[in-house]
Amino acid sequence: SLNRRGPTGEDFQTVADLFRRLAKRGKPITIGIVGLVLALWLLSGIYQVQPGEDGVIRTFGRYTVTTGPGLHYHLPWPVQMVTIVNVENIRRAEIGFRTSELGDKVDKLDEALMLTKDENIVQVELLIQYRVSDSRDFIFNVQNPESVLLTTAEVALRSTVGNMTIDAVITEERARVQDETRTFLKRLLEEYGSGILVTDVRLQVADPPEEVRDAFQEVVRARADKERLINEAQAYANDVVPRARGDKQEQIENASAFKDQQVLLATGDAERFLSVLAEYRLAPEVTRERMHIEALEAILNRVELILLDANTGTQVLPFLPLRDLGGSVPPLGDEPVPPLG
Repeated sequence: SLNRRGPTGEDFQTVADLFRRLAKRGKPITIGIVGLVLALWLLSGIYQVQPGEDGVIRTFGRYTVTTGPGLHYHLPWPVQMVTIVNVENIRRAEIGFRTSELGDKVDKLDEALMLTKDENIVQVELLIQYRVSDSRDFIFNVQNPESVLLTTAEVALRSTVGNMTIDAVITEERARVQDETRTFLKRLLEEYGSGILVTDVRLQVADPPEEVRDAFQEVVRARADKERLINEAQAYANDVVPRARGDKQEQIENASAFKDQQVLLATGDAERFLSVLAEYRLAPEVTRERMHIEALEAILNRVELILLDANTGTQVLPFLPLRDLGGSVPPLGDEPVPPLG
């Protein structure tokens, strides 16, 4: 990530040897060569910064200025040096594993295995994406910023996992692990003044150690089945209980309606009996005769009459159903009994 530009000690040794050889050949040639070398040395201070990069200038090792994209000049080495830093490229750091150049994943159990709050061991792998937010801090405030980021991220992750149970880390609160680790890591990097901005923290793996992973998976599946059965039972209760309450209310309303009907019928019968009793006290014989006649009318109206021919003898009984002759005789139960009052 850091590109250092400027002459090296070997280059100056080569130039010194060249001066000594040329000095033996004559002063004019020596002066010309010295001028050429001086011109080349001065031209070595020209540098270019690409888009998305910063050029950090140091004078005798001390920070001087930060330059943006374009063609620039600084005093040649050893007076000034420039360090080019890419500030837009998204970089990645891996905790608990490493990805090879071929894309193969290699676990680093010394980083991945962590202790939880309930004293269980869990294997956690984390992927961090970041970029350089301040090129000056990135170069001057910390030595080997990428190594500092890895160490700080591991500290933040272990602190977060250590305050949670293994069940929370593995199943229930994986998002919380990411959020708390990101917050803790950002705070530490700001305190260090590292010039690194964390853009994303992703939890890759959160599992028990491989030796007991199958047993933990059985526990997780059993809990999932428990939750499923609870949800099914709750759904069944939500379906049955309202219908039972509806049936209960319906029966209560039917019973209330039946009660009101019986009370009204009993009240009507009582009032009718009292009215008949009052008439009976005024004229007992007349009322008794009237009641007798009305009762006979009510009974005889329900009787089906059949006319027989006396001349038929012992032949098959001929009959004349009066009910079918225009309906002069009402069917049984069709005509109500007239009131006695």
